[in-house]
Amino acid sequence: MKLLIAAAVAATGVVLLSGCATMSQDQCLVGDWGGQGWRDGAAGHQTSRLDDHAKACAKFGVAPNMSAYLSAREDGLRTYCTWENGFRQGRQGASYGGVCSPAEERDFLPAYQDGRRIYAAEQAVSSAESALNSAISRIESREDKLEAKQRELRQEGLTDEQRERIRERIREVRGELQDARRDARRAEDELRYAEIEARAVIGAIGGRYGVW
Repeated sequence: MKLLIAAAVAATGVVLLSGCATMSQDQCLVGDWGGQGWRDGAAGHQTSRLDDHAKACAKFGVAPNMSAYLSAREDGLRTYCTWENGFRQGRQGASYGGVCSPAEERDFLPAYQDGRRIYAAEQAVSSAESALNSAISRIESREDKLEAKQRELRQEGLTDEQRERIRERIREVRGELQDARRDARRAEDELRYAEIEARAVIGAIGGRYGVW
């Protein structure tokens, strides 16, 4: 079961809808652009993040200090663009916006890609577990429904038409139960393969990054 590095799960930019501004009124009025730049750099945000801040603060009549922001962002990026953080970002399934320099990427990207491989393998296990739990839940639900319909069929005083409707529903529920059991067997196989793949990926990568 071959796992590919998952696609990016979130864009770097923020959609500036009501309630979704990147800076609050208090932050804009305080005007700590150096601190904001460092935090954005340490979080791996692209320079376009400053445009988002400018839009957020414009409604309060505040313009960003671009030089202070960009200078501090570079300091923050030095915290972000390390192999340790690259591995951590990959393990968390975070996206990478290409913010590190080519020299920094030589260490950052391999570690990030290793982290993403582990993340993808673990997500496959989680997905298979979810599918199996869902199938088991459907099995239990259909078994309860089948038992209820069989009790209903044993009631006295039913007309032939009523009994036939109940028998038809019993046939439908039995079919649904069969489908759920088939889905459970498939999910069990997928979970077993995903766990084998995850162990292989972790075994191949694990020793490179210490305790994680």
